[in-house]
Amino acid sequence: MTTYTARPIDPTVLKELRSADDAGSGMVPARDEEGGAPLRCCLRRSERGERIALVSYAPLRRWATEPGAYDEVGPVFVHAEECGGPAAGSGYPFAEAHRVIRRYSAEGHILGGELVDTLDDEAFQRAFTDPSVVLVHVRAVEYGCFHFEVRRA
Repeated sequence: MTTYTARPIDPTVLKELRSADDAGSGMVPARDEEGGAPLRCCLRRSERGERIALVSYAPLRRWATEPGAYDEVGPVFVHAEECGGPAAGSGYPFAEAHRVIRRYSAEGHILGGELVDTLDDEAFQRAFTDPSVVLVHVRAVEYGCFHFEVRRA
């Protein structure tokens, strides 16, 4: 049973990113010829032929009180048009590889991280042991890309 919820990029934010991303660029949609891109709007892999876009996203910018130097901008794949979001009860997405769970304070400062082999409730329980952790990001190991966030249960 999954206790924590993987949260995609909020639909309001997605609308903004499809207009002008967090680097100030306009969206350039493309047909995904191969499939398999990790979509942060619905937390699944893209299917061959879907219209997607690679946009710049700064996740801390929308909630952290003082992210400062931690206000990083990175690439994320999203559907080029609005989608239905994640399927209910879909568990932890993008769990087929090593991931980094990065912990954040309310200010948006990094409080540590952990390389995990498995995304499961135990990994998130460890991340939230410190009461000053308000949320965690799940990120790719290879490039550090944001996959999704998890807040306290």
